Amino acid sequence: MEITPIGTFYGDAVYKYDAPRQGRLFAGHPGRIVLNPGRNFEMALRDLEGFERIWVIFQFHENGGWRPTTRPPVPPKGKDRVGTFASRSPYRPNPIGLSCVRLLKVDGLTLYVDESDLLNGTPVLDIKPYIPMADAFPDAKAGWVEEQVGDLWAVEMSEKFAEQNRWIAERSSFDLESFAQVQLSRGNFSKDVFDSSRRRLTIGENSKTGVLAYRTFRIHFSYDDVACKVVLESITSGYTPEELHSPEDKYGDKKIHKEFVDLYK
Repeated sequence: MEITPIGTFYGDAVYKYDAPRQGRLFAGHPGRIVLNPGRNFEMALRDLEGFERIWVIFQFHENGGWRPTTRPPVPPKGKDRVGTFASRSPYRPNPIGLSCVRLLKVDGLTLYVDESDLLNGTPVLDIKPYIPMADAFPDAKAGWVEEQVGDLWAVEMSEKFAEQNRWIAERSSFDLESFAQVQLSRGNFSKDVFDSSRRRLTIGENSKTGVLAYRTFRIHFSYDDVACKVVLESITSGYTPEELHSPEDKYGDKKIHKEFVDLYK
């Protein structure tokens, strides 16, 4: 069996930890699917623009191997892992993903979409229209998902965080607030307040504070596990003073970090 990508997805999420667990949580971050030329795809796209949503079949191009079980971000009560075929885990025997995204418009070979959970550069294998009459079963049972433990948390910003986030956003493509919303809006109460499998997250249970890493920046927050609320308090650089003064600049972002540190000492 030979499968050839028909195009590529381009969007904000570059690294795996940038991507939301569900695309609908990433509203307001438009991306685009650019189909390959020379294959008569212009004709294949005819009549698609009348659909509000489309199914995108794609390849998990940055994953290697698969696992028979997986640990969900919010596990069911009394369980730590579930079977891969009973999950949306990206680590599958065949690295094929399925995402229902909002279609904004079609322009030539480019489809503009929103509410996507695909990484930038993802190979797209096929596109199909979402048809509510055939695809929506709101009363269908959802297995262990109905037993998930955890509520949707409110994520708020302090004035300091909002100012720092705005300063960074004006000088880069980074969106720390959106990333924090995606990562911290769900709690896991199996052991820690938050999902302990997130390696870029550290929690101080006694102080009710935490630090979430976003690329080379660090998001500091406080939380109230009774009110299910997170407050994004401030942002700091992930570089040490010694690293900032080193000529090596692997990610090409030390200039903005130096300016940020000088401004927010």
